[in-house]
Amino acid sequence: MDLYEYQARDLFEKYEVPVLAGIIADTPEEVKAAAEKIGGVVVVKAQVKTGGRGKAGGVKVAKTPDEAYEAAKQILGLDIKGHVVKRVMVAQGADIASEFYFSVLLDRANRSYLSLCSVEGGMEIEQLAVEKPEALARVEVDPLTGIDKAKAVEIAQAANFPEDLVDKVSDVFVKLFDVYKGEDATLVEVNPLVLTGAGDVIALDGKVSLDDNASEVRHPEHEELEDKGAADPLEAKAKESGLNYVKLDGQVGIIGNGAGLVMSTLDVTAYAGEKHGGVKPANFLDIGGGANAQVMASGLDVILGDPQVKSVFVNVFGGITSCVAVAEGIVKALEILGDAATKPLVVRLDGNQVDEGRAILAEANHPLVTLAAGMDEGADKAAELANA
Repeated sequence: MDLYEYQARDLFEKYEVPVLAGIIADTPEEVKAAAEKIGGVVVVKAQVKTGGRGKAGGVKVAKTPDEAYEAAKQILGLDIKGHVVKRVMVAQGADIASEFYFSVLLDRANRSYLSLCSVEGGMEIEQLAVEKPEALARVEVDPLTGIDKAKAVEIAQAANFPEDLVDKVSDVFVKLFDVYKGEDATLVEVNPLVLTGAGDVIALDGKVSLDDNASEVRHPEHEELEDKGAADPLEAKAKESGLNYVKLDGQVGIIGNGAGLVMSTLDVTAYAGEKHGGVKPANFLDIGGGANAQVMASGLDVILGDPQVKSVFVNVFGGITSCVAVAEGIVKALEILGDAATKPLVVRLDGNQVDEGRAILAEANHPLVTLAAGMDEGADKAAELANA
């Protein structure tokens, strides 16, 4: 789960990361009142989960509460890369002497953490990595030891911080890692981390991504951070049913068991779609090992609720769950859905009890179901039906 900037700021404050005052507001009147409370120069910042806010006009400096009011009128309702601004944060202005960059993230490839750090903050890190890779320090962080004072100093020195700043910024790095570890995050990023004219190091902007796998048991309080109103309705519905679902922009609904198989199915379907009008996969949906009737019905219900979907490709390999259970699940799911099931399904089964599973589907002889012998054949047929 990605957090809004104001949520990241609040977490930083909880872990004693130095931040400036910030108040959220949903109307120009609330923005004016917040500016009056904070006093002095403020910055009105759009709260959207995307980058490039400043370039899009979503960040404005205001010297008076009246200016803040006018800035809010311009920012609220602004569309930034498909994200409509419904809330802003009124942040205390800062006397910026220098801007830096710091992040710690999960490095899945190396099964460790990775810290990225630079004395050249403010710009997008992807741009910096391409244009000036030498300016970006990459330091591996052992998950067992994390970022203590010694590691933080190593990171600061690798990023070429001036010697008189190393001790000060490294203290902040340690606290930012406390956020990362304490909240079970997969990313904690500050851009910019600034040095003020008074010599203070402040986290001026923050981005935090939390590991959903830790939320239910270790951090039930994270549920309060979720913006359910901004969630995709289909993704929200799938989450309520315990399904691993991600909506895409194509026309072929995809159901599979196991993330690897589903990813392969997406690739094969996209390739097959090139021959059938350029149709593409409409979603990622992993039903896991329990492909029983209710799970299958829930998955089909979500996919068929997407108006973009024209056909569905069910690609299941029977392992712990046999193909018999999968086939019975599909037949029962179609009974449960009844008239709500209106789009053709192509089903490819393989693995444990595959012949018996195919026999069950053949005997059911449902008018919407087409059996496919292999994955390539199934993807091709599903793409053809979607383009029909």
